[in-house]
Amino acid sequence: MVINFFGFVIRKLLGVERKKWFSYNHLNERHKKLDWLVRIFFVILLFISNYYTNYNDILGTYWYFETWFIIIVFLITSELLRTFMEWKYAENKKDFIATLSEMLFAISILFLTIVTDFFGLFNI
Repeated sequence: MVINFFGFVIRKLLGVERKKWFSYNHLNERHKKLDWLVRIFFVILLFISNYYTNYNDILGTYWYFETWFIIIVFLITSELLRTFMEWKYAENKKDFIATLSEMLFAISILFLTIVTDFFGLFNI
């Protein structure tokens, strides 16, 4: 909710249209191809991670094979690709600033939430 409010405010300040998350609104054909390449790569990475986690004889797994980490890296990569494509090809050049600001704010909130144990809610 805080992230959505931030996105609304930053887009109003910059005069940029609102975009949908996880949408297939690509800027051009190149963006569409690169986006699908990123998605397919991360799906394959999730399958490899799942296989490694389930069929590894060693107790425990590495943090970079965890599903949550792969999904966070996917979201960051996908948003960085969108930011680059907006910077390069969008009609309104302020689009990439709004996208980058939203992504950095979301990462900050996520990091803050993890570091503070969900703001002390899970302090057991």
